[in-house]
Amino acid sequence: MFQRITNYFRETRDELMNKVSWPSWGELTESTTIVIVASVLFALVIWGMDSALGIALTNFYQLFK
Repeated sequence: MFQRITNYFRETRDELMNKVSWPSWGELTESTTIVIVASVLFALVIWGMDSALGIALTNFYQLFK
């Protein structure tokens, strides 16, 4: 059983070192920037929709007071 565990970690290390295609530093920072910008844009859209619906519903409810 110990041999199987050792073999598992040896194969895992070999795959991570030789078979995985790691991004370069430039690709990594570019992808990170895209994710941050997209997250901020989505947050702003959701905030805007929430605010608009909140104002619309408040005005709608005031019609029935």
